Amino acid sequence: MMPTEAPYRVRFEPDGIITAAARGDNLLDVARRAGVGIAASCGGDGVCGTCRVVIEQGEIESPPATQLCSEEIATGVRLACRCRVMSDLVVSVVLEARVPASTGHLRSLVTREEIMAAAGWRFAPPVFKLYLELPPPTLQDNSSDLTRLERALEKHGIENPHCDVGLLKKLAASLRDCGWKITLSFLKEPDGLRLTNVEPGDTRDSLFGLAFDIGTTGIRGELLDLTEGRVLTQGVEYNSQRSYGDDVVSRIAYSSKPDGLDTLQQAVVSTLNKLTGEMSRHAGITKSDIAHIMVAGNTTMVQLLLGLDPKHLRLSPYVPTAAALPVVRAGDIGLDVGKATPLSVIPSVASYVGGDIVSGLVGTGIFQRSETVLYIDIGTNGETVVGNKEWMVSAACSAGPAFEGGGIRHGMLATGGAIESYRLDPSTGQSEVITIGGEKPRGICGAGLISVVAGLLLSGVINQKGKFNIGTSYRIRTGSDGLEYLLTPAQETGISRDIVLTEIDIDNLIRAKAAMYAGYQTLLQSVDLSFDKLDKVIVAGTFGSHLDVEDAVTVGLLPDIDREKFVFVGNSSLLGTRLSSFSTELIEAGKRVARLVTNIELSENADFMENYTASMFLPHTDARLFPNVAQRLETSADEATR
Repeated sequence: MMPTEAPYRVRFEPDGIITAAARGDNLLDVARRAGVGIAASCGGDGVCGTCRVVIEQGEIESPPATQLCSEEIATGVRLACRCRVMSDLVVSVVLEARVPASTGHLRSLVTREEIMAAAGWRFAPPVFKLYLELPPPTLQDNSSDLTRLERALEKHGIENPHCDVGLLKKLAASLRDCGWKITLSFLKEPDGLRLTNVEPGDTRDSLFGLAFDIGTTGIRGELLDLTEGRVLTQGVEYNSQRSYGDDVVSRIAYSSKPDGLDTLQQAVVSTLNKLTGEMSRHAGITKSDIAHIMVAGNTTMVQLLLGLDPKHLRLSPYVPTAAALPVVRAGDIGLDVGKATPLSVIPSVASYVGGDIVSGLVGTGIFQRSETVLYIDIGTNGETVVGNKEWMVSAACSAGPAFEGGGIRHGMLATGGAIESYRLDPSTGQSEVITIGGEKPRGICGAGLISVVAGLLLSGVINQKGKFNIGTSYRIRTGSDGLEYLLTPAQETGISRDIVLTEIDIDNLIRAKAAMYAGYQTLLQSVDLSFDKLDKVIVAGTFGSHLDVEDAVTVGLLPDIDREKFVFVGNSSLLGTRLSSFSTELIEAGKRVARLVTNIELSENADFMENYTASMFLPHTDARLFPNVAQRLETSADEATR
């Protein structure tokens, strides 16, 4: 964010970039705001010594830096992260500290999410690298390798970092392989620093991280450059646990079978390893360069990933093993990266309101806002939060996998070739199919399913119970599962067979949307709020990126309120996980948010069951809740009778 008062001008050479700064501003932060690339392996914590600059003109305040030698100090070299602006400045970035300029760490990362994203955070990843050149031992100085290393670290202000014996095994060879030049990786922990990797030579340019959103149906990941704060590549795969159940309840049940927990743990790890390999190859890096992994997921998915028995999550009073989990060594759970690579988990709120929701609340910046917001994460597990920076209340329900293509004859994740929009002209019967990426249709994603059902409802092809009105379209036919509707004939698809929608598919959607709508209706009732009293409704979840708000309201998934209140943010869980990978401030914010949220259980709530039953209709049994949809249905019916 720009300073509120900026009386000084700072010019960065050799790029000639001029920017404003206020008295006392941190020079590294000023450079980042201006898009000036300065290496800062530790994120600006003042321990790595990489952000070297020369103060050519002007006045700064800077405490002594033990990372700089006396000759450097005499020639005006300083660490940007430790400089405070006290006048107009001319600053030269030393050659070794220059990195390609970016357009800003936040804006370079987000597209549509930038309308609703956390603000004011400082780029300071939880891991950093430190390059050291040690004097080789002699007969006069034959101190141990570790002692020699500790002496060098003390000069950088690092004392007694945590270290395990596995890394000590690498120390001797790493030091001697590159002439006593070595790079260390550190993780910032509440009680100090932890040494996580030892590499021969100077590898500071290779600092990468992984961010994962572990969903019940799909897993999405990003490979991150932790030196520049940017996304290198993305990936998505079905969660291999799907073979053992579509939802968390069925997987919890499977985990109680002999070897069931191990099987589920190995399944999700295999998917993560596949994604890691694919993204690493695409970015042209080696998996050993990955220095940190940040994970968000619902509570069940996280416990299964770590091999924690989830059976108590489905038993009253629904208690997880842990809401906030310690950092885990990736190799200990089978991840195919460096064995000591740290894996951090976004904390959860309750058994069915997990770290994916906390991550979304952080990523979208709701925890910073005064306005009252309804946050809806639409997926296999339907989680909802209402509140603002002062208070938050959450609830969750099992919506099933329909929104991610599960349980649908031709359902699929929202990837290339998925039908995301369907328009039908009731007068001619002609249809228009729009797919993600413009490819030939291969199936129907969640947003496409809603679009198709909304179109068929408004066209009178189905009734408000989700049943086909026989005789209204030549596309209605009898299939192996009963009546079905032909969306795309085989010759026009990318799978060489007809893509259809069945009455069973429609029923699955109605059940899923009924659970979601009843969930946030019940939640609002619990805090004496109504939909029209909300300032914003944030719709999260990957399928929301492709969702049409009118279609969602038409089927009764979203409330029939002022459309300007809706904000679609896509996969906010992955957004929050990514931003937390870039900022220790946001990691701490996640911990605060998890403690702030109060959860209510819907599984034994009589109001929820009543609201759910009333929602098993398109859009709802109470037409007064959907006045605009009722008017559109009435108009469509009138046109059909003319």
